[in-house]
Parts: sequence; structure tokens; C-alpha cells
Amino acid sequence: MTTSPLNQPAMLTVGKGDQSRDIAILARSAGRRGQGTTLLWLGGYRSDMTGTKAAELDALAGELGIAAIRFDYSGHGISGGAFRDGTISRWLEEALAVVDHVKPKRVLLVGSSMGCWIALRLVQELKKRKKAPQLDGLVLIAPAPDFTAELIEPSLTNVQRQSLSERGYFEEHSAYSPEPNIYTRDLIEDGRKNLVMTGIIETGCPVHILQGMKDPDVPYSHALKLLEFLPADDVVLTLIRDGDHRLSRPQDIEKMRATVRSLLIND
Repeated sequence: MTTSPLNQPAMLTVGKGDQSRDIAILARSAGRRGQGTTLLWLGGYRSDMTGTKAAELDALAGELGIAAIRFDYSGHGISGGAFRDGTISRWLEEALAVVDHVKPKRVLLVGSSMGCWIALRLVQELKKRKKAPQLDGLVLIAPAPDFTAELIEPSLTNVQRQSLSERGYFEEHSAYSPEPNIYTRDLIEDGRKNLVMTGIIETGCPVHILQGMKDPDVPYSHALKLLEFLPADDVVLTLIRDGDHRLSRPQDIEKMRATVRSLLIND
């Protein structure tokens, strides 16, 4: 990992050969009186570590004097690699590499949308290891685990299926960017290998879910379905009646901050 000036991202090389890509990381060190927990932000599809929620989480860590980690998946933000090469397995590999490099003793994972899927897979992979950071909690914002199989594949049009077959991807209008969303055949096929809502998900820690009821991208019924696979954990679901998918309004940010604080206080 290369060194960088204060508040400038450092670069971590992940993968070898033609799979090598540089992942940009912003890491905040804990203050002298900070707790041992490190906040780890896992962003959504096509989002980056400078987004509102990611920045607010980092600011909260600064106020509390604890460590925080943000990073851009390959093909996102200022990280290397092509977006169209991205898959859940590839982005999970990068999340694991970041954890392995920073080596936090304890972590609280905060994921948004697709980042919640990465977070749940990260938990599964860390639980396989003899030496792994203690998981202090999960905060899942507008969670979209298994979205390729649960939300995309069932609604594919004939035109989109043909595009996937012939071009290896299809495009879809984005409400958040002038550029269309791109979903590749590799992403969808790899998604089937990373499904988490197929059996009991054992996190071994408190789980707090924040979900908007006016989310046009991930319906709140998806969050309710996720609850069915988390029966063994201390799970709290907060439905925000007028909340959208981003949940980036001041009142939404305050809910995120309060949720993270509650997990730290109960630690």
C-alpha cells in the first residue's frame, strides 16, 4: 500500500496479473481515547466513498475519536479497474483485502444498498477464518442483498435478455446519474454464486436495518424478506415512511448516526 498525505487516499493493489487493480482507501485513525471499534463503510452500486452517507459516517467517527475506513470498489470513484469487470465476488475480494491490510481488531460494518450484500458476504467469509476482527454490529441501509437474482432477473424484458445474450450487458436509465446503469451478464451470473438469502444468516452481532417505504429501487418488502433469514440475531428494522432509496436527507443521516451510536454505546 502506498503512503499518501493526510486526508488523501492511499492505494492498495488487489489481484495479480491482468486482474490487478488499485483500490483507493481513506482511513481515519482512532483518537487517543477512541474505542476499539473501527467503522467500515461499504458503498452501493456506482456510488463512491465521497458520498453524503460515507462522509457523514467518517465525520461521526471523528467526533467519537474512533477509526473509520472508506474505500472505492474497482471501477468506482478513483479506484482502478473497469466498472464492467465488476462482480460481487470481485468487490468482495477487495473488501476482504482492505480488512486484511488495515487489520482492525473490531469492526462495525455500515453498508448501503449493494454494500449490504457485500457486508453480509464479508461476514460469512470472515467467520471461516481462525483469526478475524470481532464484529460489533451491522447497519444495513436500504439493503439490496441478492438484488441481481431477486430484483433484476425476474423483471428482465425480452430486449434486455437479448442484449445480455448478444452484447453481454444491458443498459437501464438511472435516476441518479445522466449515465445509464449497466448490468453485465458476468455480474448476474456471479450473483447467483453469492446469494445470501438462501438459508439462515448467522452474523453473531446486532443488526439494524434502515429502509425507506418510498424506495423506488429496492422495495421495503425486500427488507422484510431479509428479516426471515436473520432469526438468530438481535435485529431492528426501522421503516421510514417517506424515505427514498438514498436516505441521504438530513433526517435520514441523523437516523444513521443515531443507529451507529446506539451500537457503539451497547458495545
